Amino acid sequence: MTELRALAKSRWRIAIALSTVVVILYFGFILAVAFAKEAMAAEIVPGLSLGILLGALVIVGAWITTWIYTSWANTHFDAKLAELHRKDK
Repeated sequence: MTELRALAKSRWRIAIALSTVVVILYFGFILAVAFAKEAMAAEIVPGLSLGILLGALVIVGAWITTWIYTSWANTHFDAKLAELHRKDK
């Protein structure tokens, strides 16, 4: 049972770490919109402001963190969990 607890603890750590990254991305973007309006309004190329680019990057960051978690869960967590279930039987 301690192996299962250790596995759950590692899953919890990964989930908290990646959730923290996403919260920092989102709130960082919101704070930039609130307090750096001129910088966010700056056009990088015609029709594309820094704010729009950073907003898109926040979404991409959320996708990447989701991919990291899914990849980790599929390769490590699920394999260890299946191994623990085989040991129980």
